[in-house]
Amino acid sequence: MNYAKIKTEKRERRHKRIRAKVAGTADMPRLSVYKSNQYVYAQLLDDDKGITLAYEASNKKDGTKLEGAKKVGTRIAEKAKTLKIQKVVFDRGGFIYTGKVKALADAAREGGLKF
Repeated sequence: MNYAKIKTEKRERRHKRIRAKVAGTADMPRLSVYKSNQYVYAQLLDDDKGITLAYEASNKKDGTKLEGAKKVGTRIAEKAKTLKIQKVVFDRGGFIYTGKVKALADAAREGGLKF
């Protein structure tokens, strides 16, 4: 029994359930979050057109992993402001809403995004 494979499959199932209910538009894009063991990624997506509006990653040296997630949230909020986006739909990607995901979401809210 490979625990890592089971864990990944469970996350993918949760993500499919979330994606069945959450979709982004040009007016209200989807803020999609993905986290690996080392980095955190965030994208603003328009699902109607199938395009990425903005992208940010923590693959730069940003201190600890949690601090990196906060900086990604702040930077994605700044990019959203330049695109004149105020409201987004949050997609946690099947990850539990704690730690890096929560830090990113809180920083994005502080940066001016509403969700």
